[in-house]
Amino acid sequence: MQIRLSRHARRRIRLYGISPSVISEVLTGRKITQGSQEVVADVVGLAYPLKIVVFRKGDTATVVTAYPLKRGVGR
Repeated sequence: MQIRLSRHARRRIRLYGISPSVISEVLTGRKITQGSQEVVADVVGLAYPLKIVVFRKGDTATVVTAYPLKRGVGR
């Protein structure tokens, strides 16, 4: 599966200081089906969980946006 970053996602990860390798690391460990999905994961080095919105079509997964959740998950 090929992982692409949208222009919006590149701007968000630069704004929040997230490395593109962290995004790909989180996504490679998950099964991503066709269509749009949200992935929430705890990442070492970030104070808050990371939320990644992904759209998959064929063999390409496009990251629409990525940002840290300020409230956390279910807290």
